[in-house]
Amino acid sequence: MTASASEGESGGVTSGADPDGEASAGRDAPKKRVLRVIAVQAAVLSAAVHLLWAWPRLGDPPDPRPYAFLLGGAVTVAVAAATLRAAEYRRLYALGAGTLAAFLLGYVGWHGAAAASALASDPLAIVAKGSELVGVAAFLGLYRLAPPTEVVLERRGRSTAEGNGLAEGDDAENVGTTEEDADP
Repeated sequence: MTASASEGESGGVTSGADPDGEASAGRDAPKKRVLRVIAVQAAVLSAAVHLLWAWPRLGDPPDPRPYAFLLGGAVTVAVAAATLRAAEYRRLYALGAGTLAAFLLGYVGWHGAAAASALASDPLAIVAKGSELVGVAAFLGLYRLAPPTEVVLERRGRSTAEGNGLAEGDDAENVGTTEEDADP
């Protein structure tokens, strides 16, 4: 596809479509579905690796990492589930990218200058850090493609109002009342 074919006659991208011609308003656009699946799989893999590492070490009281990993893994799984089920909220995608980035930065912070050698000697850490890098990239891609949260909430409110039989401009309180019923 040439650049002029994807940009249209005016030379710019048409509203409601990204440069690839996909509808940017649709949650189920192919690019968004692929990114969503990648983000969820990476998040669940990262959470599973952290839980596998933390579970046998829960009895070590001086080490706070197992407890932090359990909490972080639970948050990561919750974000992954919400990514599959919820509307496309930028805040959710930022939370997913931030949680996985916190795992990455925490690893470097914990091991310091020896992070590279610690990573090379631990296959479980290699899997975790790889999935976290992929997950951060996928969540950031979803964040970039998602509409602002206000737009999503407006669409959601509009679809709820249409489902209730409300016309635009009607209030739920005034449906079915006449002028005679209204308070003076």
